Amino acid sequence: MIARLALALALAATLCGQVPAARAADPPTVDTPPGLTLNAERDAWLLSADFELPLTGKLEEALRRGVPLYFVLEFELIRPRWWWFDEHVAERSVVYRLGYHALTRQFRLSFEGLTQSFDSLAEASRAMGAVQAWRVVDAARLSGGTEYEAQVRLRLDTTQLPKPFQINAITDRDWNPHSEWKRFTFTPPTRKNAR
Repeated sequence: MIARLALALALAATLCGQVPAARAADPPTVDTPPGLTLNAERDAWLLSADFELPLTGKLEEALRRGVPLYFVLEFELIRPRWWWFDEHVAERSVVYRLGYHALTRQFRLSFEGLTQSFDSLAEASRAMGAVQAWRVVDAARLSGGTEYEAQVRLRLDTTQLPKPFQINAITDRDWNPHSEWKRFTFTPPTRKNAR
């Protein structure tokens, strides 16, 4: 008797359109500032961005005198919660080392085990500011249909400077270049059910 009642209710719900049928995933919603893109590829989200980091004459002079500069590319992903503290879902960073080789008169940019040489500081700065397909978060860590807030920036790591230059970095903006946080929101796609 109960089995027949359950079958009858299931049939009635199907006829009335109450049982959802699967449909394709909705596209992600991404609201990024100009010069920044976030794309899903296989099992991860990849970030591409363009930063303009002004390297002042003081920094160039320090480089030419043998002081390497360390820059940090930072990414943070937050899930806002109205009922509790925001959840920090992901934090990623990449450290760039920019140096000058006096013998070859070239600037060297190193990060994650790779080294590139450039004839000018402007070329090295452009290469450092052009972030391409940086894996920032695994797709499995995100919930479909949930809105996330993300931010990314590129800054000089003043803690890596020699001590006298660290004092200059506190008081002189020429010694502390950084890009402003680029903030954006995005919502990963979810498989929804159609009625």
